[in-house]
Amino acid sequence: MTGYISMEKRKNDHIALAFSSQINESLADQRFTYEPMLGSHVLGDLDPVAFLDRELKVPMWVSSMTGGTDLARIINTNLARACNEFGMGMGLGSCRILLDDMSRFPDFDMREVIGKDLPLYANIGIVQVEDMLENKSIPKLTDLVERLKADGLIIHVNPVQEWIQNEGDLLKHPPVETIERFLSITGMKVIVKEVGQGMGPESIARLMQLPIEAFELAALGGTNFASVEMARSGPAKQDMYGPLAKIGHTASEMLGVINGLVSSGKPVSCRQIIISGGIGSFLDGYFYMSKSLLPSVYGQASGFLRFARGDYEELRNYVIGQINGLKFARAFLKVKNGA
Repeated sequence: MTGYISMEKRKNDHIALAFSSQINESLADQRFTYEPMLGSHVLGDLDPVAFLDRELKVPMWVSSMTGGTDLARIINTNLARACNEFGMGMGLGSCRILLDDMSRFPDFDMREVIGKDLPLYANIGIVQVEDMLENKSIPKLTDLVERLKADGLIIHVNPVQEWIQNEGDLLKHPPVETIERFLSITGMKVIVKEVGQGMGPESIARLMQLPIEAFELAALGGTNFASVEMARSGPAKQDMYGPLAKIGHTASEMLGVINGLVSSGKPVSCRQIIISGGIGSFLDGYFYMSKSLLPSVYGQASGFLRFARGDYEELRNYVIGQINGLKFARAFLKVKNGA
């Protein structure tokens, strides 16, 4: 009888919701063909992914977010715990505060939480790298990366954010030259990323020639730190510089440039990418990874952040949903040619 009542309720739900659940064809996701005859719900595990000289259990990356506050410690601990459980890689938020105040070190000290076998990268801004090269204080930065037991360093390149930020610092040299100098001096493993604007084709071409470990797109469409700074500014600055926050390049545009470089046979020293910026779900991740000619994973920041601020189970359930959705996509969806 219980089964009958449950079925009756389900059928009544179907009747009540039928007219409000129609999908307008203009809203259809045109990137995929749906192949319901070719898969099953016995999905199994995702194949491990060799990335950054480590092995990920899933092709997902926790993009750099935060640090330097008590809440940030909770967030980072939850994120590192999820990485450990599900086999993801993680980029820390900007570690700049640790160059001056080591009392916040526990907010970033995530190696023991994430475990020794997964990639963990520290993070610093291009302006700080430029200043430390000029002041010959790079050993302070390399010591910090070593103390964090990180595999290397993410350098975030953010000229729009710095220009808009009330406390922003100004670049003296083109970032590509600064990164070249840093690599030649330290030999450290480096990932380079923007912070929500993405990069244009000439910048991508120069960057991909450098011997960096990976390029994270941080494209236009996701969390945009220029917009964050605009929200912190007064009306006068918002009116003056607000249009800058809308300039940038999408993940689709950037991936097209990278694929063009790879297929052209031009020199490409960077051989791995983290696809981020506007990645709202596993469908976006599946689509872009399928299109990439280089080994890739997809990264999220705000998607994880939304569930990482409190109880771990909320974040855990979100990650499980992402992984199961990716499994389903691989079983039943094919990326259209030309999409």
